[in-house]
Amino acid sequence: MLICWASQAIVPVACCAMSATVAGPLTMPPAHTLGEHVRRTVLLALPVAISRWGVLIMVTIAHAMTGHASTTQQAYFDVGFFPQMVMLVVGMGLMMGVTVLSAQANGGGHAERCGRIWQVGLIAAVVLSMLFVCVMWWGEALLRLLGQSADIAAGGGAVLWTFAAGVPAILMFVATSAFLESIGRVWPGTAVSLTANIVNGGLCWVLVFGHLGSPAMGAIGAALAITATRWFMLACLLVYTLGMKDGAHYGVRAPLAGSYQTLVKLLRVGAPLALAQVLESTAFAWTTNMAGWLGSASLAAFYSALNLNANVFMVGLGIATATSVRVANAVGRRDQTGVRLAGWTGAGLGVVVTALIGVAIALWRQPIAFFYSHDPAVQEITVDALAIVAWLSVVDTVQSVLAGATRGVADVIVPTVTQGIAFWGIAVPLAYHLGYAGGYGVNGLFWGLGISLIAASLFLALRFQALTRRVIRPV
Repeated sequence: MLICWASQAIVPVACCAMSATVAGPLTMPPAHTLGEHVRRTVLLALPVAISRWGVLIMVTIAHAMTGHASTTQQAYFDVGFFPQMVMLVVGMGLMMGVTVLSAQANGGGHAERCGRIWQVGLIAAVVLSMLFVCVMWWGEALLRLLGQSADIAAGGGAVLWTFAAGVPAILMFVATSAFLESIGRVWPGTAVSLTANIVNGGLCWVLVFGHLGSPAMGAIGAALAITATRWFMLACLLVYTLGMKDGAHYGVRAPLAGSYQTLVKLLRVGAPLALAQVLESTAFAWTTNMAGWLGSASLAAFYSALNLNANVFMVGLGIATATSVRVANAVGRRDQTGVRLAGWTGAGLGVVVTALIGVAIALWRQPIAFFYSHDPAVQEITVDALAIVAWLSVVDTVQSVLAGATRGVADVIVPTVTQGIAFWGIAVPLAYHLGYAGGYGVNGLFWGLGISLIAASLFLALRFQALTRRVIRPV
C-alpha cells in the first residue's frame, strides 16, 4: 500500500521534470578547440554523473540506515549486496554495447537504428536477469561457499533473495538509460534517479526501523525498499521513452526486423565489456569477502569506505560515459582527431575533478565515518581507510574514463585481458597478502586495490594511444 501511494505521488513530478527536458541529437560538428571539447564533455557528463549517483545514493542510504539499526544488520546487508552487484555488473557491461552501437549509429546518420538496438537490449536484459534470479535463489549456500559464517550467510542470503525481484527492473532501466544517453537525452534518467531517492529514502525509513506500523525488518527491509524503487524507476523512464515526440525518428516503436544481426553485434561488443566489468567487480567483491574474514567491524568499515569511493566513482563514470559517447560519435563520422581529443580530454577532466574531491575526503574523514556508523570501532577503521580512498578514487576514475574511451572505439578484447591481469593478477593476491595474511587489515586491502588500479590505468592509456595512431572504422 505504501509503495502504491509513493508511486502515485512521485510519478507526476518525475514526468513533469522529464517533459521539460529538451535535448538534441549528438550528431554535432566536430569540436576544434580544447575548450570546446571540455565544454561538450561536461555538458554530457554532468547529468549522467548525477543520474548514476542517484542510483548509488539509494544503496548508500540503505547501508547507513542498517548501520544505525545495528552493526549485524549492516553486515547482512553488505554481504548480501555484493553478490547481486557482481551479477548486475555483468548485465550493465552488456548494456554498454547499447551505448556504443547506438551512439555510432547516431553519429553516422542512422538514427532509425537506435531504437531497434534499444529493443534488443531490453530483451537481452530480461533473459539475463532470469538467469541471475536462479543463482540468487541459492544465496545462503553461495555465501557459505565464500567462507562466511553460518549467521552472516543466513542473513546475507535472505537479503540477496530479496534483491532478486528487482534485477529485471534495474537491467531494463540501464538499457533504456544507455539508449537515451546515446542520442543526447541525458536528463530524463537523471530526473528519475533523483526522484527515486525520495521513494527509496521513505521506504527504507519505514521498513528498516519499523515506522508507520511496519515491523522493523532491518537489512531485508532495506533490500525490499531498493527493489520496489527499481521498478518505480523503470516505469518512469519507459513512460518518457515511449512518449518521445521524435520516437519514430529514432525507431523506438520500429519492428524488430534484423534483430538477430543487432543481437550478434550487441554480444560481440557487450560480452567482452561485461567480462571486463566482471573481472573488476568480482575482484572488489572478493576483497569485500576477505574483509568479512576480519570480522563484522572490519567488514562494515571496508564497505563504508568502498561505498564512499563508489560515490566519487559516479563522477568518473559520468565522465567515462560522456567520453565513450563522444569518442563513438567521432568514430561514426570517421573523425580520427576527434577520437583522440575526446578521449584524452575526458581523462584529464577526470583527474582534475576527482583530485579536488579527494582533498575534501582527506579533510572530512571523521564526519564521513560517523555518517556511516555509530559504532566507535567501525568509525576508527573507516577513518584510516578513507585516507587511502582519497587518492584511490583518482586512479579509479582515470582507468574508468580510459576504458570508456576504448569502448567508444569498440575495442574490447585487449582492454578485457588487461583488466583481468590488473584485478586478478595484481589486486586480489596483493590485497590478500597485505590485508589478510600480512595483518594490515582494511588498509592493506585498499592498498592492494589501489596498486592494481594504477596498473590498469597505465595499460589502458597505452592501448588508447596505440588505437588513435591507426585508422578507426565504425562497427
